[in-house]
Amino acid sequence: MEIIRLNFPHGLNINELPPIAMALGYFDGVHLGHQRVILEAKKEAEQKGIKSAVMTFDPHPSVVLGKKVQHVEYITPLEEKIRIIGSMGIDYLFVVHFTTEFANLLPQEFIDQYIIGLNVKHVIAGFDYSYGRMGKGTMETMPFHSRNEFSYTIVPKLTKGEEKISSTLIREVIKSGRMEELPPLLGRFYSTSGIVIHGDKRGRTIGFPTANIDMSEEYIIPPLGVYAVKVFVNGAWHEGVCNIGHKPTFKNEQESKPSVEVHLFQFDSEIYGYEVKVEWHIYLRKEQKFSGIQELVAQIERDKHSAIDYFKGKVHN
Repeated sequence: MEIIRLNFPHGLNINELPPIAMALGYFDGVHLGHQRVILEAKKEAEQKGIKSAVMTFDPHPSVVLGKKVQHVEYITPLEEKIRIIGSMGIDYLFVVHFTTEFANLLPQEFIDQYIIGLNVKHVIAGFDYSYGRMGKGTMETMPFHSRNEFSYTIVPKLTKGEEKISSTLIREVIKSGRMEELPPLLGRFYSTSGIVIHGDKRGRTIGFPTANIDMSEEYIIPPLGVYAVKVFVNGAWHEGVCNIGHKPTFKNEQESKPSVEVHLFQFDSEIYGYEVKVEWHIYLRKEQKFSGIQELVAQIERDKHSAIDYFKGKVHN
């Protein structure tokens, strides 16, 4: 997949690009609804004998436009989004740098410069996609703005039960720790990436060595507590338990940023400085303060067995 980063104005010449079928959207999470839009672009491209493409934006428009709710944390930060879309077999990914100048384009100007001007012959977007200043351009106005230069497909909403599968719903589920509800929405477990850093090494003194992970601040981090997780490191997946918290048994003060510590089962390699991916499977319990080390060790042992039972397919209560 070729990644093309665009500013405003983009300065690309239409003759530099092949004919394209383009999926439009922000695509935070690249959830099952997004995947339907992207795969529709791939299908249209194959049927028409042209190239497939996705256009996304960075950063989130809410940050630039000063909205009341600003999405500065993402389900899939840009690099993760690029990786997932690339795995779907798309030819081009256009990443548009979202600025106030770009946001002020009239709907017709956006279509002229970023659709027709990029040699797009077919547009695919969700039913609620909007474009141009104040989001005045919609899928209903697209035929008018197209100048008969391209055709388009509107992808209907995808629901699970009564609810629309959306980035908003997924954010809500992550922030409430309901990790097991995410695969039917995302098509996979939620994952975050970070670097293993040196911690206080207290875990190894009580028989539970942990990897202290410095998570990228761009990710939405699940709530404080203990989780059954899988960690991808050095080319392989490992099962474990993860604690997100402030280690109240050892510390009185509240740190501004909670620590993310993973104890991996049957694992004894040194991985300081490695980038790891944490896949969040199920919330086991909230963080709590223990009266002493023995009580803490006993609880970690129970957490470990809960996680092992979960991964063996037993139901966790």
